[in-house]
Amino acid sequence: MNAEAKILDYPSEKLYTIGTVSKLTGVGAITLRAWERRYGLIKPVRKESGHRLYTRQHIDQINRITSLTQQGIRISQISPEMLESESPLDQGGESDAWNEYLNSMMAAIISFDEQRLEEVYNNALSLYPIGMVTRKLLTPLLIELGLRWAEGGGGIAEEHFFAFYLRNKLGARYHHRPRSDNGARILLAGLPGENHDVGLLLFALAAHEAGYRVIPLGANMPLHELEVVAKSKNCSAIVLAGAIEPTERTLAKELPALVKQSGVPVTVGGLASVYGCEAIDRAGAKPLGRDIERGLEKLNEVLSSKRND
Repeated sequence: MNAEAKILDYPSEKLYTIGTVSKLTGVGAITLRAWERRYGLIKPVRKESGHRLYTRQHIDQINRITSLTQQGIRISQISPEMLESESPLDQGGESDAWNEYLNSMMAAIISFDEQRLEEVYNNALSLYPIGMVTRKLLTPLLIELGLRWAEGGGGIAEEHFFAFYLRNKLGARYHHRPRSDNGARILLAGLPGENHDVGLLLFALAAHEAGYRVIPLGANMPLHELEVVAKSKNCSAIVLAGAIEPTERTLAKELPALVKQSGVPVTVGGLASVYGCEAIDRAGAKPLGRDIERGLEKLNEVLSSKRND
């Protein structure tokens, strides 16, 4: 056993097997073990039995490693410190700038100051591409708000205030996006019980920029209604998303039925795909993980595999 691996129970956090993590990230179990043993990059939790178990933070780190290698960085050049940020460039001044944006927007949210929120957000957009702003500002900010609420440091009102603001901004961007008659058409919907649609909007915009034609149905969609829409619009795939753990009924009955009846690949993204990865796989659907860019890559892999069948 690797002496540096932690032997803990982590009673308050869900842990995932190496097989599940491999499916979520697209990185094989052999590769994950090599990253741990040879390079000391991922330190899994170890049970007394010796089995490797991974947290959601480990999954995020694995996705970062994949992103860095795709940028041409050799695995031997990646240090544990580099996994604390999105990019090796996130050091010094640039990292300070993103932290300042995040802190300024958080302060505006806490004080319910929409004018200040608008100033900071527009300033970031004037200097950086929207994809980068989403990755390095909006997504971390949403996570920070969720943690702040869970730890009792903030209220639901703060989350709702920012969600309403961001929904309007993203909705306007989506409404004014250039239309295209090319690209695979995907049906995008929130899982039953999921009442938040900001994540759906972020994915819809990213999918559009990646060349997909998106039919968005919004949050909390009954799965039995999706088959008709997917077939009538000749969709190439159905993408479900959510930030909460799907119900047992959704995973055991509704999702398998949709996979069987729709005739197209069914995928699940967001935190819901992390919580229910094993059940999603048993249902015949494909988990995309919580990272939007990696999720789009996995969606493309699923569609490419379908075309080659």
